[in-house]
Amino acid sequence: MIKMECKLEKENKEKIKKLVKIAKSLIGKKYKYGAKPEEAPEYFDCSSFIQYLFKQINIQLPRCSIEQIEYGKSIELEDIKPGDLVFFKGGKFHVNERWPNGVGHVALYIGKGKIIHAFGNRKQVCISNLKDMMHYELRAIKRILE
Repeated sequence: MIKMECKLEKENKEKIKKLVKIAKSLIGKKYKYGAKPEEAPEYFDCSSFIQYLFKQINIQLPRCSIEQIEYGKSIELEDIKPGDLVFFKGGKFHVNERWPNGVGHVALYIGKGKIIHAFGNRKQVCISNLKDMMHYELRAIKRILE
């Protein structure tokens, strides 16, 4: 059992490295609100960017951030690791019964206090300091890969 867990942990670490590498290779790609999956990898919005990245490692996530936030294990900010998804209220947000105060932005944590995301304010895929994004109202941190 322990051998199997170690193998799975190693596989997930490799998947996280791949996620970050692919994400960084997309820096500068254009931001387009409501970008459709078929427009990738030329155009992204925040949630289509995350959906695209995870699809590259054979993990299917829904299209919208308010749906993506339902996946994975909730993580505290002090426990954040590369590969975790960081959700914010953002500027344009959606609401539902579970998230009545809204969810509208998602980013991939890449380590050292940095996130990578398709960011409307910068009109492209870029790296930002997580600390600088906190005014967008942190909603949750989720871990898809243990």
